[in-house]
Amino acid sequence: MLRNIILVLGGTLIAAGLVALLGGALVPALVAMVWGAIIVFGILYERYAYKPIVERAPTGKYWVKTTERFVDEKSGKTVTVHTNTVTGERAYVAE
Repeated sequence: MLRNIILVLGGTLIAAGLVALLGGALVPALVAMVWGAIIVFGILYERYAYKPIVERAPTGKYWVKTTERFVDEKSGKTVTVHTNTVTGERAYVAE
């Protein structure tokens, strides 16, 4: 839900930049469009490319299986989250 709101915010910034560009305000238009593009790209990148799903849980004494689970939209598989208690790194493991 929050991702969708932020995505709409980024799209609104891009649209506002285009309107400002048509009005002749070049610098504010470019600022709004660049920030809007950064937000939209960041959300889309995080949503689709950031979380690689692995088949095996990571090994090591600091890796802990969490209770967090979700269904991956691309593969339809149930995914369990493992976290490294020292670094905070997360691993997404298909069940």
